Amino acid sequence: MPNRATSLPIFQNPKAMESKNKARYDVVILGASGFTGKYVVREALKFLNVPSSPLKSIALAGRSPSKLSQALKWALGPNKGPLPDIPILTADASDPSSLAAICSQTSLLLNCVGPFRLHGDPVVAACAAAGCDYLDISGEPEFMERMEAKYHDRAAESGALVVSACGFDSVPAELGLMFNSRQWVAPAVVNSVEAYVSLESEKKIVGNFATYESAVLGVANAKQLQELRRSRPRKARPTIPGPPPSKGSTIEHQKKLGLWAVKLPSADAIVVRRTLSTLTENPRGLAGVNESADSVTKREAFWSSMKPAHFSVKIGTKSLLGILRIIMVGIFIGLLGNTGLGRWLLLTFPSVFSLGWFCKKGPSEEEVESASFKMWFVGKGFSNESNASQGNKKPDMEVITRVSGPEIGYITTPIILVQCALIVLSQRNNLPKGGVYPPGIVFGPTDLQEKLEKNGMSFDVISKSSISS
Repeated sequence: MPNRATSLPIFQNPKAMESKNKARYDVVILGASGFTGKYVVREALKFLNVPSSPLKSIALAGRSPSKLSQALKWALGPNKGPLPDIPILTADASDPSSLAAICSQTSLLLNCVGPFRLHGDPVVAACAAAGCDYLDISGEPEFMERMEAKYHDRAAESGALVVSACGFDSVPAELGLMFNSRQWVAPAVVNSVEAYVSLESEKKIVGNFATYESAVLGVANAKQLQELRRSRPRKARPTIPGPPPSKGSTIEHQKKLGLWAVKLPSADAIVVRRTLSTLTENPRGLAGVNESADSVTKREAFWSSMKPAHFSVKIGTKSLLGILRIIMVGIFIGLLGNTGLGRWLLLTFPSVFSLGWFCKKGPSEEEVESASFKMWFVGKGFSNESNASQGNKKPDMEVITRVSGPEIGYITTPIILVQCALIVLSQRNNLPKGGVYPPGIVFGPTDLQEKLEKNGMSFDVISKSSISS
């Protein structure tokens, strides 16, 4: 077993061994042997040393060199060409010195070690101290907001750009809202956007256990999140034309989309609100550390076309029975997640209490390949902004857009994370110097949407229509 944070190339050659202590990697992937981590490695390898790609070197990091080696072999697949020289770094989230060591060897760390409220804080702390950029795939609001409270100032000072939720949570929601918002051309204005997430598969849908564990711990830590928010200055709120939308019924039949839906207590709405709050304080967006004039013009034009809206997320299925199943799982987690015994039951028997949606071993590759998602954005607003100021007026216009792509946890999430990483590597001067931010405010003005469209995701305008009041 090598010492903490030492480099052990799995495919050794003399030159690599001679220079391993001096190596500096474009990207280090922490937690590369985990369920999602190995898919992130596979996705990153597609862009390693490819012409026009900024990714020239990768290292994998985690607690077990043998598991990292196995994950790398899996990610490489039946490769008949020369094997790439991918170093293995031993690091543990509970060992600050090992984290400091890997941060000193890279400019960008991708963190795949969840649940993040248990393992993420020391990693963010190490990056903020070292000035190392950081991206993760967390969908945990309490973790994200706590990291902002604890490390934003330090990261801004050191030049570490820290961005969570760079996966299915919550980039499709952020970019999807922005895409819908930009379809509203003056004098029309948007008032509200409801997102409907629909997960589809030809086989059984099986989720990531870490996602389920994060949901259980989220219930357990709900009070801490409220206390954190009360202890912080009140966030700026955007000015949105027209009155706030009504809450509506618990279960909705969205006939235009062919879905039954119920409100989803996910991170997406919280992350979007953080972006809109930051945008309210910085109407032209966040200036880059060494931004070109063209980038300034592009950024300011982008945000001037972005109109804030009330935002919420619902999960939808094609049958009412599917919605009742979702509600039942929510009841289990809500009731049992508040006690130690209840959490033990939930986490020991995930397949039972999630009604088969989550299990510790994760989905098979066939189940992953057969799954996909659609995220519909139903925007409602006013055909003329002057109508919004009249209190008795209801929205008279609707714009429906859609973001779609492959399976959310193991394919879409790695695609998003890697594309965000490539933007950080290639466009760093146009991004903020440092600080802790949600993904939308950082990547919104970039070409992230175009990159995602080239890698298996779609952004579509479905309809624009008048609605009766």
